[in-house]
Amino acid sequence: MFFKSKKGLDFTRKKRKVNHKAVRKVVIWTMEIVFVILLAFSVVFFFGKRVGVVGKAMETDLNIDDQILVNKFIYKVTKPKKDDVIVFKPNGNKKSQFYLRRVIATPGDTVQIKNGMIYVNDKMLQENRKVESIENPGLANKKIKLKKDEYFVLGDNRNNSEDSRYSSVGNVKAKHIEGKAWLRVVPMKKIGFVK
Repeated sequence: MFFKSKKGLDFTRKKRKVNHKAVRKVVIWTMEIVFVILLAFSVVFFFGKRVGVVGKAMETDLNIDDQILVNKFIYKVTKPKKDDVIVFKPNGNKKSQFYLRRVIATPGDTVQIKNGMIYVNDKMLQENRKVESIENPGLANKKIKLKKDEYFVLGDNRNNSEDSRYSSVGNVKAKHIEGKAWLRVVPMKKIGFVK
């Protein structure tokens, strides 16, 4: 801008004051966004894998086309526990899709399904979610003793699940477990931790 002075035209520019508070806020806001993006990338890259839910085996908690982040790190420092939702490839088949199923019994346990109910170590399993009575016990119609590296898994939708009751899946060996289902990221309205 040009200003007219009493002595004539003044071609010097008037210095504008810099609002340091506003600049500081913009810099902090930008740094926070960069930090969150780097943190999200690091979590997914180092600890996670993204898999899609295929089939109805885990309904109603997990539905077809839900996208799940898998914690690949956790089972390097600890072992799967009962009620964990694990991600694995059945029988280690690298060409297979990933399966998500709930751990019902852990190494050393005995499992049997009779009269539609699950028995672990001869005690009826008490579950904290509503599940149907099992119509087909499959291989578990007789007692199954899990070896030191095996897990017995079932889908939450018990009568529409390919799981440890069937020879196509069988008991899941620890070395075939990819990780723990950790966080649902799609659909956006259902983002949350997998329980």
